[in-house]
Amino acid sequence: MLAIIGGRGLTQLANLKITHRQVMRTPYGEPSGAFLFGTLNEHEVIFLARHGYGHTIPPHLVNYRANLWALREQDVTDVISVATVGGIRADLTPGKLVVPDQIIDYTHGRDSTYFDSRNISFSNVDFTLPYSQKLRNRILKSAQITQHECLDGGVYAATQGPRLDSIAEINRYERDGADMVGMTGMPETSLARELDVNYASIAVVVNCAAGRGDCQTGIKLDGVNTTAKNSMERVRSILECVVICHEEDPDE
Repeated sequence: MLAIIGGRGLTQLANLKITHRQVMRTPYGEPSGAFLFGTLNEHEVIFLARHGYGHTIPPHLVNYRANLWALREQDVTDVISVATVGGIRADLTPGKLVVPDQIIDYTHGRDSTYFDSRNISFSNVDFTLPYSQKLRNRILKSAQITQHECLDGGVYAATQGPRLDSIAEINRYERDGADMVGMTGMPETSLARELDVNYASIAVVVNCAAGRGDCQTGIKLDGVNTTAKNSMERVRSILECVVICHEEDPDE
């Protein structure tokens, strides 16, 4: 089954025909909200708002472990994350969609692994390629079919938040090779890998990062919210196509 985790601007999936809602419990606490079970383009999916349905959970307090664990318990095999980012790379301007292929973790203090007890054996998870290439390909194929530009590849810098970054910090991320900056990519990406769940992300650029483009002296948050809202129609269109590709060739 496919699950979609929505971020800023996607606390509701307007084109999801909801069949039922279900509150989940996990050994790691409660997920961000009730799971919405339904159909998207006549295909079954699960939707979860990462920050809660009132957008009340800041990125550093999201219970990423509970979210992913509960999805896996519902036999979810594939997760698509929708997340907003700031563009560091020059071509990642507001309104652009990109499917990242690498990630750098700058977060701290988050519950970042399921191997948190000395009473269980642990394994080293291969994180060479953080995102599922098969799932990335389905997203990019769907973007092409729906004629929505979606850039292939980029390095996501996952930062702690909830504050935005200084120019000096963005300069550091750029020197490290990052193309975009967001706050929710980790540990969500690595937790999915620990659970052997295919995971990929659609990153929606909602602003230029600090010191870039029109954000030389500050980031206008009203513009961020407007761009996020306006971009989600294209994201929904891509997701409608993704579920068809997923059902037609689930083992691609």
